[in-house]
Amino acid sequence: MKAVILAGGLGTRLRPLTLKTPKPMLPLGKKPILEHLIEWNRKNGVKSIVLCVSHLRKTIEGYFEDGKKFGVNIEYAVSKKPLATAGQLKTAEEFIDDTFVCVYGDSIFDFSLRNMIKQHKAKKSFTTMSLYEYKTNLEYGVINTSKTGKVTSWEEKPEIKANINMGCYVMEPDVLKYIPKNKPYGMDDVIKKAISKKELVSSFITKKGFMDIGNKESYEQANQDYAKKFGKK
Repeated sequence: MKAVILAGGLGTRLRPLTLKTPKPMLPLGKKPILEHLIEWNRKNGVKSIVLCVSHLRKTIEGYFEDGKKFGVNIEYAVSKKPLATAGQLKTAEEFIDDTFVCVYGDSIFDFSLRNMIKQHKAKKSFTTMSLYEYKTNLEYGVINTSKTGKVTSWEEKPEIKANINMGCYVMEPDVLKYIPKNKPYGMDDVIKKAISKKELVSSFITKKGFMDIGNKESYEQANQDYAKKFGKK
């Protein structure tokens, strides 16, 4: 099985850190984010990697080369312009001929990808999405009312829960037929299209094992969380 890692984004929300360094190559501990992702795939039995690259791609290619020193085989799918998540995935089409993993290059995962793959195959899903049980507290008091406007209850700063997209998928190759070529296209559009076509889109829900690195604040938080959990390695 192959893993396609989307590593071609501009990382605009992390500037100026990403002006000379592609976002997936920002350090987390002593290794780039992308190296952690590759190690996680390898530990879960996925040793064939396709890196979708664009922005500052030579930095990534020069560091990882063919992947041998990282215990994997690496191939590169190159785009000349930003294509959003699904648009990047489309560039890897020539490398895909079987069930594959697709991973965003700006998150850290620590859940069982093996189990996710097993579930995907057991359910014969078209796509399986990894979801994280996210909890937060609203900053305000929530007032519930009846249809007539009568106040029925007051919940002060209630906790709310939702399953959020982690950016890791197990997919069948036919998903690529829903993605236009050489055009910016979001993964949400692909999933919505698959659902509208009655394809089986399943979920794999975890309560742990997820660090999002979308902006400077979340990157700083990820570094703090990582140092607490794993030290400096």
